[in-house]
Amino acid sequence: MKSIIKIGIIGCGGIAMGKHLPSLSKLEAVEVVAFCDVFVEQAQKACEQFGAPGAKVYDSYAELLSNAEIEVVHVCTANDTHAEISIAALQAGKHVMCEKPMAITAADAKRMVEAAEQAGKKLTIGYNNRFRSDSMLLKKMCKEGQLGEIYYAKAHAVRRRGVPTWGVFLDKEKQGGGPLIDIGTHALDLTLWLMDNYEPSVVLGSAFHKLSKRANAANAWGSWDPEKFKVEDSAFGMIKMKNGATIMLEASWALNNLDTREARTTLCGTEGGADMVDGLRINGEMHGKLYENHFKLDPKGADFYEGKKESMQDVEMRMWIDAIIHDREPVVTPKQAFVVSQILEAIYESAKTGEAIYFD
Repeated sequence: MKSIIKIGIIGCGGIAMGKHLPSLSKLEAVEVVAFCDVFVEQAQKACEQFGAPGAKVYDSYAELLSNAEIEVVHVCTANDTHAEISIAALQAGKHVMCEKPMAITAADAKRMVEAAEQAGKKLTIGYNNRFRSDSMLLKKMCKEGQLGEIYYAKAHAVRRRGVPTWGVFLDKEKQGGGPLIDIGTHALDLTLWLMDNYEPSVVLGSAFHKLSKRANAANAWGSWDPEKFKVEDSAFGMIKMKNGATIMLEASWALNNLDTREARTTLCGTEGGADMVDGLRINGEMHGKLYENHFKLDPKGADFYEGKKESMQDVEMRMWIDAIIHDREPVVTPKQAFVVSQILEAIYESAKTGEAIYFD
């Protein structure tokens, strides 16, 4: 029987405390034995709440990586450190789950892919929306060909007023961008995965700094400081794939729009279509008649066993650990996440230059 998998957490802020650690704590096959944060008190708090007996606290990720008993590392730090820490962890012989986005540049994302291949270790990225019940059902339908050839899609990541005003979200240097790299990345990943299409041809994008200039603006988390709002407030992209399929991506934290869908997709195929409005809706034609099927699914969870439910985060962590135990490819592969990073970077570059960005 395989021994318990020892895990180290690097970055003990909100994403670690709200997602990774609660879900990992439900798994019998793992123990979290190391916690690292530049703010040691945060690491200590996480250790007290989720640590295995004898778990250690670090203020240096290099020291944590030198701990030979750690087999798996979760990188839950600011975006600009994802590549540096993940590559170091892989080179230290650890399997790595890195939070999204993979990196703030495509070049760094590629380095992460290469490091995983060279180390012979598993690398995955935290695109947890793949593990929702509606996402997993739609993936099965797509694989079975129920939609036919998917040639047009929309990736939705729109908030009317949902600007995160804490942490480094508004800091372009640390975050790499605004809503496009923050929530647009989820919508794009979900859409590419469902289409099973990872060959972009050309990208045209726009990014706006419009509502971010307003002082005392209405916002779910309180007004933002326009002087500190250094990233876009909305961004949009048109992605044409090598097979001709086209994806429209919309991402905003602040937009005068009532159609607010986040981490959702709309797919149009030769045999049918799908969207994620109030559950999962499938439409098509049968025996000369148009039909519409509506699946009322809980988008936050999925059926597991004996009528029990798992949150999408719980499913994500369970399947990640299963991939390690059974030596399988993770659901989110590094090469898939690299293409997401390439497209996001192309949208930003197109927005800056006003030109279409072509892929080789």
